[in-house]
Amino acid sequence: MNDIDAWVWWLVGAAALGIPLVVTAMPEFGMLAVGAVAAAIAAGLGLGAVPQVLIFIVVSVALLAVVRPIAARHSMQRPQLATGVDALKGKQAVVLERVDGAGGRIKLAGEVWSARALDTDRSYEIGQEVDVVEIEGATAIVI
Repeated sequence: MNDIDAWVWWLVGAAALGIPLVVTAMPEFGMLAVGAVAAAIAAGLGLGAVPQVLIFIVVSVALLAVVRPIAARHSMQRPQLATGVDALKGKQAVVLERVDGAGGRIKLAGEVWSARALDTDRSYEIGQEVDVVEIEGATAIVI
């Protein structure tokens, strides 16, 4: 196998690693594909088989060791901007119909919501301000 063939095979390997990356959405395959591209460049520069394999291993392992923990940390972070019902948690609302452990109505973010008190022994009267602590389906849980 001559040097021209080697870089082609490395690129074929990189493309083959790209297929499971797309199918499984596992970024590790992408990092291995980048290692294969680096080895293809080494082969194109005329380096032998051993340096090509070493470059593949070093680049792949370096990416796995550096990028993977960063990506894992990033995926565990909560989004900076709360949307949907998460954005309503912590908001204040006004009681429209008496709210107790069984139910009631509040005005929250300009809309009328069904609500119930977090503390089932507590009740809130019309006009009183309450804080939303949770949303369960279409019901706001308030204190």
